[in-house]
Amino acid sequence: MGYSIKELKELKEFYQNQLLNDTVPFWFPRSLDTEFGGYLLMRDQDGSLIDDDKAVWIQGRAAWLLATLYNTVELKKEWLDGAKLGIDFLNNHCFDTDGQMFFHVTREGKPIRKRRYYFSETFAVTAMSAYAKATGDDSIAFKARLLFEKCIEYSSTPGLLQAKFTTTRPLKGIGVPMIMINTAQQLRENIGDPRCNEWIDKWINEIETDFVKDDIQCVMEQVAPDGSIVDHIDGRTLNPGHAIEGAWFILHEAKYRNNDPRLIALGCKMLDYMWERGWDKEYGGILYFRDVYDKPVQEYWQDMKFWWPHNEAIIATLLAYTLTGDEKYATWHKMVHDYSYEKFLDKENGEWFGYLHRDGSKAQTAKGNLFKGPFHLPRQEWYCLQILKEYLKKA
Repeated sequence: MGYSIKELKELKEFYQNQLLNDTVPFWFPRSLDTEFGGYLLMRDQDGSLIDDDKAVWIQGRAAWLLATLYNTVELKKEWLDGAKLGIDFLNNHCFDTDGQMFFHVTREGKPIRKRRYYFSETFAVTAMSAYAKATGDDSIAFKARLLFEKCIEYSSTPGLLQAKFTTTRPLKGIGVPMIMINTAQQLRENIGDPRCNEWIDKWINEIETDFVKDDIQCVMEQVAPDGSIVDHIDGRTLNPGHAIEGAWFILHEAKYRNNDPRLIALGCKMLDYMWERGWDKEYGGILYFRDVYDKPVQEYWQDMKFWWPHNEAIIATLLAYTLTGDEKYATWHKMVHDYSYEKFLDKENGEWFGYLHRDGSKAQTAKGNLFKGPFHLPRQEWYCLQILKEYLKKA
């Protein structure tokens, strides 16, 4: 069965309450680093600090969240002031002399590590664009567009950044076109940029042409440069939650383009393929890795349940349902929503645990580290709230 209007209204209230009275208060104001700038986000289940180092990409994500809440939910001064802490920290401490951003810095902002990819940059673009929208600061808007240009250069110029592998068996990942689509969407919707639509079309075409495999009903995580499947462990490994995230980026684009039927079909197809590959029919939840040919997966966490694929599946299924009315997506949304808020939610301290064993038992208690912070969960609750507000206005 699909959702009734009453159920959708209840769902809207649920996401709003979780976002504003549970998830955001877990992180803020306690994570604001008023001494050195930015955010202290490596936290245990009760909010106590595990480590005071800072992951640069999550500094950007947190600044994006606060600025976006200010832009779309309520003009709260503390959200805007909190976003400024992150923006200033990024600009003052997180760029190397070559223009590339760091990945991991100390509390004070001293560099610890750079990585070969440029995800710190993409999240800085989204954060700066949201902050520029909130403040009207033209210098931050200029920096966001300049950094987006740098990301395009990184993504389209082989050899510009250090390669992870040699040229013996080249692979390309779906992560690059995915994150660039979402970065362009955020930039376009916050402050506008005439380059975005053309580049979004290119990245969607790359995903559709090279990564979506209709013959085996699958979305690949990595392929050869020509889009062929590389029949080795790395080439065969799938990440269903990641592909489902890509599906909702494309569904979001379909919605932006007046419910473009081709993009709705593509996004729903990607969701269909990877729900079938990823949903754990025995225990529930989204499995982290699968092999395209059902062979054993190398990574030891392959059958764990991580928090973020569930956030992405909650968004994707709700968006697919509101765009198509297909009851299948309402059923899937109920399944992943109910599983997630039963298993991941910390009912005592708020927020979600990040890591479960396959059977749904907790693997550890951390709420924040170099990879988890105030992003996937609050983005899910915020985005689902926006979807439902808009949908219910028209209902």
